[in-house]
Amino acid sequence: MTDGHLFNNILLGGRGGTSFVCDGTLQNSGQLRVHSGGIVWKKLGGGKAIEVDKVDIVGVTWMKVPRTYQLGIRIKDGLFYKFTGFRDQDVITLTSFIQKTIGVTPEEKQLSVSGRNWGEIELNENMLTFLVGSKQAFEVSLTDVSQAQLQGKNDVILEFHVDDTTGANEKDSLVEISFHVLNSNTQFVGNETRPPAQVFCDRIMSMADVGASGEEAVVTFEGIAILTPRGRYSVEIHLSFLRLQGQANDFKIQYSSVLRLFLLPKSNQPHTFVVVSLDPPIRKGQTLYPHIVLQFETDNVVESTLSMNNDLLNTKYKDRLEATYKGLIHEVFTMILRGLSGSKITRPGKFRSCQDGYAVKSSLKAEDGVLYPLEKGFFFLPKPPTLILHEEIDYVEFERHAAGGSNMHYFDLLIRLKSEQEHLFRNIQRNEYHNLFDFISGKGLKILNLEDFQTAGVAAVLQNDDDDAVDPHLERIKNAAGGDESDEEDEDFVADKDDGGSPTDDSGEEESDASESGHVKEKRAKKETKKEASASKAFSAKRKSKDGNEDGSKKRKQKKKKDPNAPKRAMSGFMFFSQTERENVRKSNPGIAIPDVGRALGEMWKKMTAEEKEPYEARARADQKRYKEAMANYKNPSKIIDLGNESDSK
Repeated sequence: MTDGHLFNNILLGGRGGTSFVCDGTLQNSGQLRVHSGGIVWKKLGGGKAIEVDKVDIVGVTWMKVPRTYQLGIRIKDGLFYKFTGFRDQDVITLTSFIQKTIGVTPEEKQLSVSGRNWGEIELNENMLTFLVGSKQAFEVSLTDVSQAQLQGKNDVILEFHVDDTTGANEKDSLVEISFHVLNSNTQFVGNETRPPAQVFCDRIMSMADVGASGEEAVVTFEGIAILTPRGRYSVEIHLSFLRLQGQANDFKIQYSSVLRLFLLPKSNQPHTFVVVSLDPPIRKGQTLYPHIVLQFETDNVVESTLSMNNDLLNTKYKDRLEATYKGLIHEVFTMILRGLSGSKITRPGKFRSCQDGYAVKSSLKAEDGVLYPLEKGFFFLPKPPTLILHEEIDYVEFERHAAGGSNMHYFDLLIRLKSEQEHLFRNIQRNEYHNLFDFISGKGLKILNLEDFQTAGVAAVLQNDDDDAVDPHLERIKNAAGGDESDEEDEDFVADKDDGGSPTDDSGEEESDASESGHVKEKRAKKETKKEASASKAFSAKRKSKDGNEDGSKKRKQKKKKDPNAPKRAMSGFMFFSQTERENVRKSNPGIAIPDVGRALGEMWKKMTAEEKEPYEARARADQKRYKEAMANYKNPSKIIDLGNESDSK
């Protein structure tokens, strides 16, 4: 590049993100660009970029770590980013470039690997570094310290803020560290009434985010109802992070984790949703929350004055914030949060419901809520908060509501993603169909059963209250489960697949390689054609009975019962691999969701070589041979030799 240098496979660590390993794969890898205006890091697979302006950079360091080099960037507000993955030649090139364009001379730090407990403390601005033999053993940012206290005469205990976003993917987080300071210490000189440990503690207190000495909240909103994670919180907006303080939980969220804000009024109700979308999500126990759903009273008017230095307000936040705000509470909250975090706000688009609202009532899984059709996606609230982008959608399908006599009042909307995951939104009122249909078709999304609606009309389809009518969603499930062969599979594997599991699984077909062959693609195309035909048939307004009477109803075919004596279907190589490695993935990632187990196994399988896959493929070939022989005997029972009497006669 003419302006700067671009590096791939750079890992982000320290504040703002942590490099971690999941199933043997480095997950927090991205692309780093160092240019004349600063640095930009973007995570592979999407997420908010880390951008640092050169005027905010106060220090740059290099450190040799195992197999590579680490670049440390310290900025004014106390954040410290570590970028790992540089080669020897990169150090020379970047050092010269940073000196010329950013005006900061990178310093070289030595890493101590001796593992001793005794050392020296270096306090530099807002960083605490523990040195062993003049080499760095570890360092922490004092802006992370929430409390410092003296225990006895020689021990100083530091407690740390838990950053719920940067720690979301970590098994362990630093919450406390203890220092033992001898009375003979010469670095923190004290006296009889004030020992060196007290001097050290006071120094930490003056530099850390502790009580009145720490960063004061710019503005605070008391008693805000939050639906996920559920509770009532005091919401503090700080310069660099958002804090949610409740009676049982306390969350600290860095602005670098905020992807987008959503401001969504509730239809015909005196409340408004404000959603803060995060990457990575916050964690409560073993549950991750990628969306914080706040609920404000729509008519509540507030007046807030920001606790911020005028020089800072007129320089860094010029044209982004005002000194005083007065207006509806949800508007004030989102405007201040947008100004500090730099995130964009998404509001309702052109869609309007029959009641002139921005959403339609619906239910997802067992939860009732509202579905917001937005300009670039769909958002179901309040829980489970589900955001679906248009670019992720494979097709949508309007379906008859399958709840007996209520068919004529409601319909369902199925959204199928390109990842093969499905979201079924049920109990949508019939009079909302035209608005939803016009909106979806206007966005250019594929509607699977479009032809039937255009020919028969929605009135004919939705008003048909024939109890024997075929539900296309149920038919699709039956078709997927049917067939001449036994549909018996590994139960654990099937559960993973249904929840968006392994992308390499092909529903028990013989082809098990992660990349699809032409034969598999042809089978899948035929299966999709069969689905469309089933959906078209289900949405015909009237069907003739066997005797030709149009008013009659065709009797639903009885599903053929599975023979318990039928041979078990052959397993693929990937299924054998999954059985072997599934427990290892769960042990390595406590609390991991079932769909994530399937995805992790699929990624591991994709990256294996043909030699590594061969033991599992060999087991699959043997199992296929077993299955064919068993099926031959099953279909021709006369050829089977009965050995039962022989064993009885001996």
